[in-house]
Amino acid sequence: MSYADTLFVKMCKDILDNGYSTEGEKVRPHWADGSSAYTIKQFGVVNRYDLSKEFPALTLRKTYIKSAVDELLWIWQKKSNNVNELKSHIWDEWADEDGSIGKAYGYQLGVKHQYKEGMMDQVDRVIYDLKHNPYSRRIMTNIYVHQDLHEMNLYPCAYSVTFNVTKEPDSDMLTLNAVLNQRSQDILTANNWNVVQYAVLVHMLAQVCDMKPGILLHVIADAHIYDRHIPIVKELISRPAYDAPVFKLNPQIKDFYEFTVDDITIENYQTGEQITDIPVAI
Repeated sequence: MSYADTLFVKMCKDILDNGYSTEGEKVRPHWADGSSAYTIKQFGVVNRYDLSKEFPALTLRKTYIKSAVDELLWIWQKKSNNVNELKSHIWDEWADEDGSIGKAYGYQLGVKHQYKEGMMDQVDRVIYDLKHNPYSRRIMTNIYVHQDLHEMNLYPCAYSVTFNVTKEPDSDMLTLNAVLNQRSQDILTANNWNVVQYAVLVHMLAQVCDMKPGILLHVIADAHIYDRHIPIVKELISRPAYDAPVFKLNPQIKDFYEFTVDDITIENYQTGEQITDIPVAI
């Protein structure tokens, strides 16, 4: 069983056994048939993944890692807010007739800000500091920009990443760690998708900044399972699990903006049967 499986099963059991129900309350999400989408949730879930030990892909069912990375690069590399530049269709529900999701996600990472060193967007600032000020405690991004919320078709769920660098006594390389903050997460559909994305981001940034990947700390304020997902989750966490796959990144890439999904290799990824037709609350 991969460590990601262990954490996932423990988290789901805790939500199901000890969580708080929103049934009958005023909630925003709804199902395609118009009925309210209630959840059972836990507040303040924190999961810690050591990327130096294994890649945190779920094996209970398959996570489409390259599709997840395609979305990550759409946000962090292309800094796009248009679904026409994304291969998957996961954002289609929130796109307008031109494909835009408003001033959300990649748009915010692409906005340039004035720093003492000049004008930079948030991604370039992270890379600059990791290379020039690795021990800074101010290396972070934040896309939950209140003045633009009214122009976002969906408020950011994964809204902030804080990077922190450490050095092991017996190592010549610095270690890159990160904290991913989420205000809300649909555990069944999005949990491992986001974990995989930001694990890859840490690997990529570590490589281009001559570091090695360390800890990914995932903090979820509202970790929830939708009412119509409960029987699916119960079946999923009862399955046998397998060892974590082997993750490899093309070592020739030294510029973050040159990475593509083809620079990722996943080996020995054995998983349980995929779950199809999962209802998605909107």
